[in-house]
Amino acid sequence: MARQKEEKTAGAAATPPSLPPFASAALMLDLDGTLIDFAPTPDAVVVPPALPQTLLRLRARLGGALAIVSGRPVEQVDALLPGIATAVAGEHGAAMRLVPDGPILRPDLPEPPRSWLDAAERLAGAHPGVLLERKRRGFVLHFRRAPAAGPALHDALAALLAGSERRFELMPAELAWEIRPIGVDKGAALRALLAVPPFAGRTPVYVGDDVTDRDAIAAAIAAGGVGLLVGDWFAGPAGVRAWLAAMAAAPDGRAGSQGTPDRDRE
Repeated sequence: MARQKEEKTAGAAATPPSLPPFASAALMLDLDGTLIDFAPTPDAVVVPPALPQTLLRLRARLGGALAIVSGRPVEQVDALLPGIATAVAGEHGAAMRLVPDGPILRPDLPEPPRSWLDAAERLAGAHPGVLLERKRRGFVLHFRRAPAAGPALHDALAALLAGSERRFELMPAELAWEIRPIGVDKGAALRALLAVPPFAGRTPVYVGDDVTDRDAIAAAIAAGGVGLLVGDWFAGPAGVRAWLAAMAAAPDGRAGSQGTPDRDRE
């Protein structure tokens, strides 16, 4: 399949491409904002009832080459989609489980100082509605319920990071700011997946919605595959789910001609 451009006209949903044939494709999917809709807090998200069965059908037809690549910890992905993915890359690749029931592998990366977490707790307390999410190698301040706090949180975290830019970075996310170690990104996670079975030797197809997904989109395209940003190709997660369901039902995995529906068919 010809490479797809990373972006199309900003904000415009287009007809997404079909997958390569099932026998040669590897499907890597972001979770929040891609497969499931955002919620006021990360623990309030809802998994649509039809989604697990769609993913299981795709995994079987892809010979197991289906992975979830998320900013969430692996354990949270498993709790939301138990037994679905062959592999899970969590925390943007800072934690990876390459086979079902296998160990969670963690690269040798720094953890943020306790003083940073204390400062993040104070920031969350000073801005009602802001939520602190802790991760093994970093943390996130979510301001979905307090959007006006975004600039102040950014400035405070940037000041916190001053002098440590060679070890940690401040990343924007969907109404959130995340501090994570340098060397962690979803592109590296995708490349790591492509080095092991059942993903090795297959054409990667990556779908994500956020700034943090652009590394994986670029890595998929660089590997001769497809990288799709949700806002450019789909009418939100409902459109992604309908596209995946159409491919799961198609005889050869080529469901791009189905287009993107305006509503969730689940």
